[in-house]
Amino acid sequence: MRISDAAAAAGTTPRALRFYEQRGLLPPPSRTSSGQRRYGPADVARVRTIRRLLSLGLTVEDVRGCADRLHLLDGDELPPYDGPVCAQSTGGTARRRLAALDTEITRLTGLRDRLAAQIGVPPRETRADEPAT
Repeated sequence: MRISDAAAAAGTTPRALRFYEQRGLLPPPSRTSSGQRRYGPADVARVRTIRRLLSLGLTVEDVRGCADRLHLLDGDELPPYDGPVCAQSTGGTARRRLAALDTEITRLTGLRDRLAAQIGVPPRETRADEPAT
């Protein structure tokens, strides 16, 4: 299928497919005699996996670090931490990203609380399922 068809099937844009290829997340596709990119079902599945990982907060660089193992992901579930993809074998990519997200949440919560104090807004109520700051 052509790039526009593959992008539509994966729920993205042709520009995103070219970007993923450029960044090493998607291997260069075969080409027609006229030079147009040609994609198959495996490419579409890989793009869906890439998009799912990015939507979970991983960065392009995170995904690039385990791009050679993306074909091991199956379905919508990520493997356990001790599994072969994006886990211990890549230095804990997912764990590092979780730590970075936790750090950013803490930073933003502190910033929000300082701004709220400056303008006289009461502190945010802590939900039962989140730690107090």
